[in-house]
Amino acid sequence: MDRRTLLKVLAAGGLAARGALASGAGSAKDMKDIKALQDHWKDFLPAGAQLPSPGEPLQLSKDEWKKRLPPESYRVLREEATERAGTSPLNDEKRAGVFVCRGCDLPVFTSDMKFDSGTGWPSFFTTIPGVFEMKKDYFLIYPRTEYHCIRCGGHHGHVFDDGPAPTNQRWCNNGVSLKFLPKA
Repeated sequence: MDRRTLLKVLAAGGLAARGALASGAGSAKDMKDIKALQDHWKDFLPAGAQLPSPGEPLQLSKDEWKKRLPPESYRVLREEATERAGTSPLNDEKRAGVFVCRGCDLPVFTSDMKFDSGTGWPSFFTTIPGVFEMKKDYFLIYPRTEYHCIRCGGHHGHVFDDGPAPTNQRWCNNGVSLKFLPKA
């Protein structure tokens, strides 16, 4: 499958693919599409890097997380804070590569999924299937959809319905929740 076809498959079946991957269920076609997408993501990783499985949970104590993460990343990933808009160097990242969770190195987005939303936070129109769990957030009175890494539980951001085609989604991510690995 070429890159454009893969992104269309992801956009069209993103939620179904995420559910199938997370549960290990799904039709043979869904699982074949997911396998093709996983093979495609490997092209974005540095030489020798492996895709960790979302099924391997990473659970650390509060002190272990504080040792592992920079203070601002800890506040966002572990305490659900929000970084200041416009402060992330990842806003301007345009190289081919993969964005991974800063907490556990799980690949969550590829550079093909990124777009400039003008909001001051790195934004993506979709995700790698199966990498996030969703929950409702009522912090600002009205409900928002918040997403967390399925592997380490780290808070990444919120998803909105004002993004570009083909998904019309904007995955608004805190830059301090991510690391960027350029394509080798």
